[in-house]
Amino acid sequence: MELIEISGIEGGGQLLRTALSLSLCTGTAFEMQHIRAKRSRPGLMRQHLTAVGAAAQIGCAHVDGAQLGATTLRFIPGAVNPGRYRFSIGTAGSATLVMQTVLPALWSCDGPSEVTIEGGTHNPLAPCADFIAEAYLPALRRMGVETEFALLRHGFFPAGGGALQLRVAPNAQLRTHAFDQRDPAPRLDATALLSALHDQIGQRELQVVAERLGLAPEHQHLRRAALAQSPGNVLMLRVQGERQHTELFSALGERGLSAEQVAIGLVKQVSAYLASSAAVGEHLSDQLLLPMALAGGGEFTTAFISDHLSSNARLIEKFLPVEIDWVQVDRQCWRVTVRS
Repeated sequence: MELIEISGIEGGGQLLRTALSLSLCTGTAFEMQHIRAKRSRPGLMRQHLTAVGAAAQIGCAHVDGAQLGATTLRFIPGAVNPGRYRFSIGTAGSATLVMQTVLPALWSCDGPSEVTIEGGTHNPLAPCADFIAEAYLPALRRMGVETEFALLRHGFFPAGGGALQLRVAPNAQLRTHAFDQRDPAPRLDATALLSALHDQIGQRELQVVAERLGLAPEHQHLRRAALAQSPGNVLMLRVQGERQHTELFSALGERGLSAEQVAIGLVKQVSAYLASSAAVGEHLSDQLLLPMALAGGGEFTTAFISDHLSSNARLIEKFLPVEIDWVQVDRQCWRVTVRS
């Protein structure tokens, strides 16, 4: 049995999730050591264990070391089965990250699947549910992956309590795609999402965004979260072209952080993206590598080569016969290429 040995000392939970996805897709076992070794709380946390458990259930896998705080994990996959699944993180851990872990294996199955995941839907350091719906899944659709996504209940960090559902069509025929063009005059839309908080918070956030990015009133939206179990606030901004890829940026409201500070943080993200000619934002860039590698190729432009992207690329190359390279094409733009 082939077993890939992986060091997780320089990475976080993303390396584990990528390894789980590729193990299911390729049938290759792996052992990861030093998991999250440099984090303030090393080892597996509950959301990582949910991802491991979800992958193991879908892929009939044998797992050693799946315990809270464990820094070594061995995963031996079996046959991946389509079906209806429900997973609960039990904390505000990111439901979207668990979803991204199992999705590649399910789109390769010979039957449809439905996955419901309970946990956090709007978290720091994780893609929010709106990003999944408006940027990530539409990008996958261009590569041949058909899904239906529903946010059933908002779950804000740190309380959680949210739920999302994903239906996955079978037998995806992945195709290569280039995300290298951006509309020269994209439309900007801002949304302040609130739960159990005064409208004034969202209005103050939108005012700052409108002043700094020149948004007209019709491109500013105040929205109430559906069925949320706790207070919460997320400020989001879409960069949308006529025919090209849509990016979504978000900033999470936190206790002790003013509405103006939240808005300024978001404006900095968006301004950095708009200052570049790159098509893909920093967060989506490393998430595109895995489906492109499974498709046998693809490319995109991005403003920044993050540690997440580079570590993810080198891990993918351990599982699949691809090469992932990048070259700087101007001061704030890099072209990333995946080749088989």
